Amino acid sequence: MKRRDFLKTSTAVSLPLLLNGFGVQAFARNSLFNAFNGNSDKVLVLIQLNGGNDGLNTILPLDQYSKLANARSNILIPENLALDLTPATGLHPVMTGLKGVYDNGRMAIVQGVGYPNQNRSHFRSTDIWTSGSPAEDAWNTGWLGRYFDLEHSAFPTGYPNPDFPDPFAITIGSLVTATCQGVGANYSLAITDPFSLFPLASGGEDSVPNTPYGEELTFLRETILQTNQYSDTITVAANLGANLANYPADNALAQQLKNVALLVAGGLKTKIYVASLGGFDTHANQVQNGNPTVGEHAQLLKTLSDAVAVFQEDLQLLGIEEQVITMTFSEFGRRIQSNDSFGTDHGSAAPLMVFGSCINAGILGDNPEIPDPVGVQDGVAMQYDFRNIYGSVLIDWFEVPEDTVKELLFEDFQYIPIVQPCNPSSTHSLVVQPQEVDLFVYPNPFRSQASIRFTCGHERVRLSVFDSLSCEREVLFDKTLSAGTHEVSFDGRRLAPGTYYVRVQLEAGRQKTRVLIKS
Repeated sequence: MKRRDFLKTSTAVSLPLLLNGFGVQAFARNSLFNAFNGNSDKVLVLIQLNGGNDGLNTILPLDQYSKLANARSNILIPENLALDLTPATGLHPVMTGLKGVYDNGRMAIVQGVGYPNQNRSHFRSTDIWTSGSPAEDAWNTGWLGRYFDLEHSAFPTGYPNPDFPDPFAITIGSLVTATCQGVGANYSLAITDPFSLFPLASGGEDSVPNTPYGEELTFLRETILQTNQYSDTITVAANLGANLANYPADNALAQQLKNVALLVAGGLKTKIYVASLGGFDTHANQVQNGNPTVGEHAQLLKTLSDAVAVFQEDLQLLGIEEQVITMTFSEFGRRIQSNDSFGTDHGSAAPLMVFGSCINAGILGDNPEIPDPVGVQDGVAMQYDFRNIYGSVLIDWFEVPEDTVKELLFEDFQYIPIVQPCNPSSTHSLVVQPQEVDLFVYPNPFRSQASIRFTCGHERVRLSVFDSLSCEREVLFDKTLSAGTHEVSFDGRRLAPGTYYVRVQLEAGRQKTRVLIKS
């Protein structure tokens, strides 16, 4: 019997073990990659927005408001109430905390983040985001779990040890994060209160039979022992740490981030922390009837905004601001068109936010281009593949070579300058914001054929057409072109009338998406 099956069927113990906030899981122990030496004191904090955040009512595309007014008039934030970031882009009015973070140069917004062939199921899309897999494949490891496997292929055997006494990752909550699932085990521990960690029962020290059951029981006991050892180091760090900012007691996310700052300040060498905020599946009552500035979504955005703002303040006061970057993610955005229940349904791409002092602050990418008219199924088009963001963070923050990133994620990885390390060591770290990309489509709308024109250097170019559900319908080409202006004729006679998008992806983090209407 395989260890995974044992854990599902054994009646000798109750799994997953949950005691004092810890979640214990055990999986098959096989190595996938050779050891990779890349120690770092850098910390990455992930904030998972569970349910699918409505990006159009979070980062407001002010230059698209006339079209949005026709598509979601019953939930649209009044333009004059937006917190202006640029003349064309604003924040939801409740996000005053993040407005201050942005103005202080501590916030980056990446527009239109998603993946090709978007899946609109909560469970499947969450799996894709946490594993870093293509939409068509199911992977049973997390993108950060595979990164840890590079250096620690024997884990959990032999851990903790004098070289690595601290947990590699911590989930603030009751269940470990799938992002840190490795081949042999999950590298994350789940805690709710670092001051209330008590030993788990070891299950005895009697000899075990030389059977598959005995092998599984031995592994389980090793996992419990490891968890108890890690809890000791967490408690020590919690007692050594401190918080200097005043976190709101009624903000659950702020309390999670308070524990993160406490442990980092206390000297814990954990690299990954995962916090979460649920409730973003706003099919109904996203806004209050007659007042779009209040409602369930506004409450969630205020919680997020206030929590991140006080967390950034605390990191700065503690003198550890340059050690931590924070990144949000959600399984998908919402549809462009609202529904009759003052809500939105499952959509496609959405903005992703990164916070810290060592980032390329500002807005990366264009405001979403809203088609006219908007179909009931239409979602925001993808500009940036989320796997490129993951890989770029690994390169610039954890000093992972680009070739290794391609092994961990996908061969077509494209570097994007999101992180700007305060003490750069990567050659990528000197890259500035990507240049504007020229992309024109005409006639638009079209009946049978359209011309697509763009300008590029001598570089690899991928040109493709997506439908309104973010499914990649056709790759026109993916090859290296000579420098200059290129024009491609697109035969769209086989397409049904509707909204489509042309996307050109160049090198150095440059891409562009344009709406294409088939009449």
